[in-house]
Amino acid sequence: MMGVKKHIIYHNKMKRKTLQRIVHFLVGKLTHTEFIDAHRVPSEGGVIIAINHMSHLDTPIMMVNPARKDITALVTTKYQNRPLIRWFTNTAKGIWIDRDIADFSAVRKAAQALEDGWALGIAPEGTRSKDARLQEGKPGTVMLAMKSGAPIVPVGITGTEDAFDKLKRLRKPHITVRFGQPFTLPEFEPHKRSEQLKRWTNILMGRIAELLPEAYRGVYAE
Repeated sequence: MMGVKKHIIYHNKMKRKTLQRIVHFLVGKLTHTEFIDAHRVPSEGGVIIAINHMSHLDTPIMMVNPARKDITALVTTKYQNRPLIRWFTNTAKGIWIDRDIADFSAVRKAAQALEDGWALGIAPEGTRSKDARLQEGKPGTVMLAMKSGAPIVPVGITGTEDAFDKLKRLRKPHITVRFGQPFTLPEFEPHKRSEQLKRWTNILMGRIAELLPEAYRGVYAE
């Protein structure tokens, strides 16, 4: 049985690596994608990669970042009924999360991924922005960082919001992924937990906003 289990783990790992190679090839051929300051991402150990979210392309782009190949992501369960997204997420070892409930199972899986030393991509907004501007951040990312002790790296992405439209017109989209400085949370005071979750969520979203052009900053324009 152990031999079978090891074979399955090896096979799944190979499928993920093959997917990464395919995505890397397609991103390189079909887009002009620039990763700026990727060296700021810790080279090993659990780390939360907090991004603004505008497109289904955001996850594949982050999957081929030059800093961490061992990256997974939280993906909302509403996409499970889309065969291509479901296949991609499962092959990439993504973590499904139901954003309509308190999905403790997904949180446990995310915490375990961080404990196992993975980089974990999360969109603090909780859903895609339909106008490319930052929406109000949800506290889940900060809560996970607080519980796991993992550092957070804010990331600002531009160019994915209209990438598919440009590709349809045979134009290469210019995508920029800019990494901010990693930071860790202080220990929260028990009686001020709710207040501090809100405060640090705003700080995180502000740090993402700083990595974006003004037109993308939305509710964090100030």
